[in-house]
Amino acid sequence: MGRNGTAGVVYFPIEGEMTIYAVSNLREQIIPAVAEHEEIEIDLSRVTEIDAAGVQLMVAAKLEAILRSKTLRYVGHSKAVLDIIDLCDLGSFFGDQVVLHQND
Repeated sequence: MGRNGTAGVVYFPIEGEMTIYAVSNLREQIIPAVAEHEEIEIDLSRVTEIDAAGVQLMVAAKLEAILRSKTLRYVGHSKAVLDIIDLCDLGSFFGDQVVLHQND
């Protein structure tokens, strides 16, 4: 986890799977980051696979941010992430700007 070019925003890239096998480790990093920082961007552009456990983590992190009056944005949604958000009809819940790439 590191900072991006925007002052005060913590940038958190996720690479690989957001599945039941990886979520526990990711949760141990994301939830404390939400508690510690005012504004977080989680980059999902390199997520190759996501299942229900990954979606649950996304929802939990977003709810944690809302409860703490923090800002959490998901950015760079990969095709796998877009597909499951669409399948679960969670686009309006997350409220993040989604940029579609032609080769996705």
